[in-house]
Amino acid sequence: MRVWFNRTFSSVYAAIGLIREADLEGRFHLIYSNANPHALAGRVAHDFFVEPTGLDNEQYIDWCLAFCREQRVDIFIPGRLSTELASAHARFEAQGTRVLSAATQEQLELIHDKARFYATTNLPGAPVAEFRVFDNIAQFDAGYAELRARYPKLCVKPSRSVYGLGFAILDEERSSAALLLAGAEYHIGYEDMRRGLAELGEFRTMLLMAYLDGHEYSVDCVGDKGRLVSAVARKKPMTAGRGQLIDMRADILEATAALTHIHGLNGAFNVQFREGDGKLHLLEINPRMSGGIGMACVAGPNLPYIALKGFADGFDTVVVPPVRDGIRVAELSAPAELHSVDLL
Repeated sequence: MRVWFNRTFSSVYAAIGLIREADLEGRFHLIYSNANPHALAGRVAHDFFVEPTGLDNEQYIDWCLAFCREQRVDIFIPGRLSTELASAHARFEAQGTRVLSAATQEQLELIHDKARFYATTNLPGAPVAEFRVFDNIAQFDAGYAELRARYPKLCVKPSRSVYGLGFAILDEERSSAALLLAGAEYHIGYEDMRRGLAELGEFRTMLLMAYLDGHEYSVDCVGDKGRLVSAVARKKPMTAGRGQLIDMRADILEATAALTHIHGLNGAFNVQFREGDGKLHLLEINPRMSGGIGMACVAGPNLPYIALKGFADGFDTVVVPPVRDGIRVAELSAPAELHSVDLL
């Protein structure tokens, strides 16, 4: 069975390696493509292809259709344009390719827009931290006055972002220059922030939120059209270099199962939580594999393989191992030379 991963996040390197490790019968032939001819995942896939550049969304989808025909792709797991491709299943199925999407296009658009996602989320066991939406200085000031009266520290982040880009804790005592020289990551001076927002006038939608200062949990999951098949919860340390703890908290698993059902989540995805004010709070759903997927799989379940095998053959054909709760995991890296001949 020919399976194609198009251009996506770096976690695909670990995912392809994990699938090949578990696929003892050689059931799956894994194909990867990327516009970068030196993409690392090309080293572990059975076949690698260089994607074209300069295409708009419709042109890229047409290219994907043509690629699936030419390469006789049975299952397509999209990374790039995954939201738009979620609405094109019928076009691919008409030529014999099934598309594994994390949710419907409608749900993916909601998940990616944190302002709408937070406003519509009702999760009593892990509520979203209190927030305000702003896209001008007046809204920022009004929201700050309200939230700062109840919380000692606030933060900002874009409504649409990945990798935590744009997230910053607001510091009322130090300037941005002082924070930079102190090496304080993800911090910005409050007065500098206000001054910059006033100069911009209007800008993309941002969120002002109560800052959660507790532990963060990353939950790597497999879903089957709204049913949680497997989940591994990783507790991140407050200090780097100590590894991560597999912590299968019942409240986290219950909240994750509820989100899976509400949004009809499918395949491999990730949910983020964080503690604050003595409570567990939802941060976000990532409708894709996380960068720490390999660490989660050390605990037992090979999540990328479970997701693929279940989608391909039905989840009744998949054995899901128990999670080794309480173990500490880490990710090790090793240098390697890139040979262009490997990627032709």
